[in-house]
Amino acid sequence: MAAAAECDVIMAAPEGAGLLGGEEETRREAESFKEQGNAYYAKKDYNEAYNYYTKAIDACPNNASYYGNRAATLMMLGKFREALGDAQQSVRLDDTFVRGHLREGKCHLSLGNAMAASRCFQRVLELDRTNPQAQQELKNASAVLEYERIAEIDFEKRDFRKVVFCMDRALEFAPACHRFKILKAECLALLGRYPEAQSVASDILRMDSTNADALYVRGLCLYYEDCIEKAVQFFVQALRMAPDHEKACLACRNAKALKAKKEDGNKAFKEGNYKLAYELYTEALGIDPNNIKTNAKLYCNRGTVNSKLRKLEEAIDDCTNAIKLDDTYIKAYLRRAQCYMDTEQYEDAVRDYEKVYQTEKTKEHKQFLKNAQVELKKSKRKDYYKILGVDKNASEDEIKKAYRKRALMHHPDRHSGASAEIQKEEEKKFKEVGEAFTILSDPKKKARYDSGQDLEEDGVNMADFDANNIFKAFFGGPGGFSFEASGPGNFFFQFG
Repeated sequence: MAAAAECDVIMAAPEGAGLLGGEEETRREAESFKEQGNAYYAKKDYNEAYNYYTKAIDACPNNASYYGNRAATLMMLGKFREALGDAQQSVRLDDTFVRGHLREGKCHLSLGNAMAASRCFQRVLELDRTNPQAQQELKNASAVLEYERIAEIDFEKRDFRKVVFCMDRALEFAPACHRFKILKAECLALLGRYPEAQSVASDILRMDSTNADALYVRGLCLYYEDCIEKAVQFFVQALRMAPDHEKACLACRNAKALKAKKEDGNKAFKEGNYKLAYELYTEALGIDPNNIKTNAKLYCNRGTVNSKLRKLEEAIDDCTNAIKLDDTYIKAYLRRAQCYMDTEQYEDAVRDYEKVYQTEKTKEHKQFLKNAQVELKKSKRKDYYKILGVDKNASEDEIKKAYRKRALMHHPDRHSGASAEIQKEEEKKFKEVGEAFTILSDPKKKARYDSGQDLEEDGVNMADFDANNIFKAFFGGPGGFSFEASGPGNFFFQFG
């Protein structure tokens, strides 16, 4: 702002004795206004300085320094576009007015027109070859042009973080450039930094409510936050201001298509038409891969459809995709956790429920976590139902029949002629069958086992029991027993 830091205080040279008395008086009055403006400028009361410079211009509209001083004042007030007009008028009146060219260049640069700024600074160097301010400002203008060039390339590469970096650097030299601010805001929106993007766009709209680019960015933020209906309103408004705004047109079309497909999918789901709902959600996911929040919801919705269709692994994949897009999406964690429970992947279910409970400490979520932890604990024990080959809802008779079959199948005497390795394995299975029957045939022990409680707390020590005693007690008979061959591969059981 060096070009605006000082106002012009040199008095205009007298125009000779031939001046009419009225003109001389007017000139003196104008100079008086200018001096008063200078005084207010020095005190940083720029509004009053502006008023007095305006009075000086009204009195003598052909004095370059008056326009130059008012330009400096407007620059200090941040009104670079108005300042540009005054600076340009000052050099039209006096093409050798160095400060006028500097101020014009500074205004162009602040507004983001680095090429025009460069021309102004080069003109200064033509008039004053060693002017240090012009030399530095010319370098600044070149830097802005380079940041613009890099940003354009990186935007095409979708390297939005680098574009934001370049625009931040460019805005250091061009703080009033709406174009740079809009590009930065658009990239912030594409990076998911919606509050920052909205703040930039809103600042511009406060100054210019008809700015189509700012309206587009506001809509883009709402669109990416899944407020699609409101987003469409901003896109439509932007298109009213600029009917050929390609980005607003595309975004508006995508928003309307997404809204329609999602609503159709929801309707099909509510009607129980899960196949159609799956197809509609899939089509919606193909509309705009950049809309992360909406796509996260679509993946979760499709995961719910897959769970209804009992395609549980596909449902887990959909929920995982939803979480990748939005790792704060509680509904997706809950849906995936339930699918993990249904597929007996209890460790994964516990992990998801822990994540949910850490985020939202509700009684319901605490119970979900507790249930998953119980099932995980149960899954790490021997599955007595599986050992006997019965369902968890098996009746007492079914448990007895299963024990009879498995006990005879794995009894050590039946495998006395087998290798030592096979004998050891069958003896282990015989013991496990006895354990399973001991627990599942006792209603109290079975209830504790089903609820996941420790059987040891009920005084049950499975290491101490004798599988042979259980076998004898079940089959009855005071004497011994043996397995005898009745033919190749056939055995029958006989009590002694």
